[in-house]
Amino acid sequence: MPIENEDRFTEVYRAHYEDVLRFVRRRAHPMNVDDIVGETFLTAWRRRREVPDDPRPWLFGTARKVMLNAGRGMRRQSALAVRIQQSGDAFGAHPPTVDPTARADDRMDLAAAWRSLADADQEVLALHVWEQLSAKDAAKVLGCTRAAYAMRLTRARRRLAGRLSATATASPVLAAHH
Repeated sequence: MPIENEDRFTEVYRAHYEDVLRFVRRRAHPMNVDDIVGETFLTAWRRRREVPDDPRPWLFGTARKVMLNAGRGMRRQSALAVRIQQSGDAFGAHPPTVDPTARADDRMDLAAAWRSLADADQEVLALHVWEQLSAKDAAKVLGCTRAAYAMRLTRARRRLAGRLSATATASPVLAAHH
């Protein structure tokens, strides 16, 4: 149901603030996070009659547009690269029993492969891995069809895997573990 009053807006805000905050933290420079989240919810209030029953994808899409239009600070790629270094296992790139030195090398290679991806590939993968959105919801965030999102995700996975394979071939540590 659309947000008709302040109480309903407060419910939506409380239910989704943390998700939107995490979404923005993964993409924006830390100095800009509060402004982007605030502007996202300000937009939700201003457009409250347009907010769908399931507001989470709509809020993510709005936050994404705010970030794209902001033009402030460092590119969100920097924030994503840091996050991927901290959670390198998200792509299943690490075998369960690898010595810590090899894991560090793997993480560095994964971070380098991630940084080499186009922003569009990073965004598609991030929506899938970190936000754990369904294809339908991720498509809403990106403003495309579910089929287009699925194709983009498949292609982004292939490009990341290709870059990781190229790195593994060049790295004796990774080649020994893969």
